[in-house]
Amino acid sequence: MTGDAAPPAYGHVCWAYDDPAVLDSRAMAFLAAGLAAGERVWLAAPSTPDSLTRRLDGHPGLADALRSGAARIVHVDDAYRVDEVIDPETQVRHYAAATADALADGYTGFRVVADATSLVRTPAQRDAFTRYEHLIDRYMRAHPMSAVCAYDRRELGEPAIAELACLHPETNADVLFRLHAADPGEAAFALVGELDPSNPRLFATALDRVDPHPVDGRLVVDGAGLQFIDHRCLIHLGEHARRRGAIAVLRTTRSAAARLAELLELPHVRVEVTR
Repeated sequence: MTGDAAPPAYGHVCWAYDDPAVLDSRAMAFLAAGLAAGERVWLAAPSTPDSLTRRLDGHPGLADALRSGAARIVHVDDAYRVDEVIDPETQVRHYAAATADALADGYTGFRVVADATSLVRTPAQRDAFTRYEHLIDRYMRAHPMSAVCAYDRRELGEPAIAELACLHPETNADVLFRLHAADPGEAAFALVGELDPSNPRLFATALDRVDPHPVDGRLVVDGAGLQFIDHRCLIHLGEHARRRGAIAVLRTTRSAAARLAELLELPHVRVEVTR
């Protein structure tokens, strides 16, 4: 995605913003698509519900949706069960329950726009929240929930934005790779984009926070969308697998990755070239 593109109607998007008015416009486009599709929608932000309603006043259909219960505007503290550092598993259960409630009430699904800036200001908060981002991404791959996760670039800065953006399948932030949930199946996660000499530390941090677990001694990685991977990132992948007593199996169309793995003689990495 680019900074000028609207978020897609479905999916899991990291949206970095500088201007709250631009965020409001993006949020309403995303939520309006959900209402048109028969979904229940939420907008969660640090502002009070009344002030958020005033910010969005004039958007067609919002007042009716709020009255009917199809839309809800909440303070971010009500959408995220937190004290200071989020509990990832608890938060996934919270949104899973909201999705189930929406389906039980006759809606086709559930979507949310959440300005989570206040929840990721410190490294400890980001450690937990990025883990949650991956867990909820996995949930959304198999359930009718979608989300835009908004972060204020002015408060967080580019390095923190990158830590968050690289764990979403879609983003308007300037990151070269994304590590996100794979489609339901054998793969533990998917890698998209370029893992080059500029980002091995970011990749290692993302991998440690996501902490994918092997199945039957294998950690399968869907690399169909991977354009490049350098030796440092292959080593990080192998070290992660080694610590969990497994072999990392990277499936990619890039034969260069297979040749690199052979040259490095990494005992815990196997690259399978697919067509």
